[in-house]
Amino acid sequence: MSAFYIFDNREVRDPAALEAYKTAVAPVTEAYGGRYRALSGDIVRSEGEWSPNYIVVIEFPSVEKAKAWYNSPEYAPLKAMRMKAVRCDAILVGGL
Repeated sequence: MSAFYIFDNREVRDPAALEAYKTAVAPVTEAYGGRYRALSGDIVRSEGEWSPNYIVVIEFPSVEKAKAWYNSPEYAPLKAMRMKAVRCDAILVGGL
């Protein structure tokens, strides 16, 4: 069963660091079977009060693979880089 990490980048604190993160993170994500499914684009609120700023959706083959990526030693320094560069919310959702 697939799984999806959904990130809402609410505020960019350091654009240069974010660009460096984007370049470095793709190969690590792909090594864990992750595939980018959405990089923001137009956001249309259909219901409720959620007002996301910039959405990133990454699909993984399973919840286990997604967690392995997020907690991996390869991603740890990149995660720290991202957390300094942006203020965001993230969730992991199991697929069907």
